[in-house]
Amino acid sequence: MFSKEIYLQRRSALRQKMGTGLILIPGNQESPMNYPENTYHFRQDSTFLYFFGLDLPGMFGVIDVDSNLDLLYANDVNIEDIIWMGPQKTIAEQSFAVGVDVTAPLEQLAITVERAIKSGRRIHFLPPYRAANQIQLSRLLGIRAYKLKQYASMELIHACVALRSYKDAGEIAEIERACAIGYEMHLTAMKMAQPGTPEQQIAGIIEGIALSKGTGTSFPTILTQNGETLHNHNHSFNLEAGRLMIVDAGAESNGHYASDFTRTIPVGGKFSQRQKEIYNIVLAANNTGFSLTKPGVTYQSVHLASARVIAAGLKELGLMKGDVDEAVACGAHALFFPHGLGHMMGLDVHDMEDYGQIYVGYDQEIRPIDQFGTAYLRMGRRLEPGFVITNEPGIYFIPALIEKWEKEQINANFINFAKAKEYIGFGGVRLEDDILVTEKGARILGERLPIDPDQVEAVVASGRK
Repeated sequence: MFSKEIYLQRRSALRQKMGTGLILIPGNQESPMNYPENTYHFRQDSTFLYFFGLDLPGMFGVIDVDSNLDLLYANDVNIEDIIWMGPQKTIAEQSFAVGVDVTAPLEQLAITVERAIKSGRRIHFLPPYRAANQIQLSRLLGIRAYKLKQYASMELIHACVALRSYKDAGEIAEIERACAIGYEMHLTAMKMAQPGTPEQQIAGIIEGIALSKGTGTSFPTILTQNGETLHNHNHSFNLEAGRLMIVDAGAESNGHYASDFTRTIPVGGKFSQRQKEIYNIVLAANNTGFSLTKPGVTYQSVHLASARVIAAGLKELGLMKGDVDEAVACGAHALFFPHGLGHMMGLDVHDMEDYGQIYVGYDQEIRPIDQFGTAYLRMGRRLEPGFVITNEPGIYFIPALIEKWEKEQINANFINFAKAKEYIGFGGVRLEDDILVTEKGARILGERLPIDPDQVEAVVASGRK
């Protein structure tokens, strides 16, 4: 939690952007795993954390723009709660720590909202993503749960994106704490990348590191030697010599800010010639993306520049053909690079994606490119100092996709399908860093994980017993 003044400043800035109305910001509630009393590890809503900071279930924040008043609705614990949880600070005491002077029991929230509706005031809320909050907002506002998204406040969405896109010094420090944990996670995974080691064992150990030094992972860990599946959460195999293991994993700091790194590791510690060739193309795309990242450029243009590096490299290997610029313009590179270069990151690993990615990664100037692969680019807008983004190019050999494109002769002028089929079983390579856009350029957040092939091989070798 930050200082009281930070939360006061954030709510004041939101008021200035909104102008009028009543802003509803529900916190999250406990979510049961298999029966009500056995819950998942609690994770507070990120918008609530940003404006109110309190990391407890069952809270509801209200910002009254017109009366310059902040309110928190929540119930104090009773004796039964104390028996199981121990003594707790009162809601008033906790609210004071984040600059909120007015608190009330949850049952009074309906009275406040009903009064505002009857007086014709504008009610602002964000698209709810959890069923419990959908039901709560539905009851408060008299809007069917399935219609809430269409009634969500566009003014509030844009105001929150405008505020949360720029990370201040305190937020960057939290992200760097998450990066430090992520560094230890990935270095451990590299050392464990030995033949015969169960994927599940590595995944469990690095997730344990995340829990021992922060609040856990910032997203479900991707760790697999079948890297052609982009989001492969299956850890059921034992590592095989000569395969590549992709580890896409991040930590969440105790302040709930995220890190998100990816490295591709040769099992046993030695890249084959073919693996190194593909790896070096992805590394060149990663380094190119970083070198181009600076204020004033669009991340869409950086993505396309990285795609051209990939296409040029694959052409040299005989996997692609024809004019590189034309191939990228036609989307031919997406057979091998079928995702975007990166996304915003902060309190969420895909920051603010619950608001709608189109409002976070794009604006009226920069719109998504409706083309396979490039359409998955989450972040395209013009970069500004204070943005935190990921840089994660990749190359994959996806059997079903190669088969489909060959059968339908998609981009056949640019693809050597016979050569591409020789790589089936290769898996994939992805390399990802977290980047802060600065006043003059950009810097990698946290200590950069080993990424040059020789460095990676040396780390894997150091893990042999």
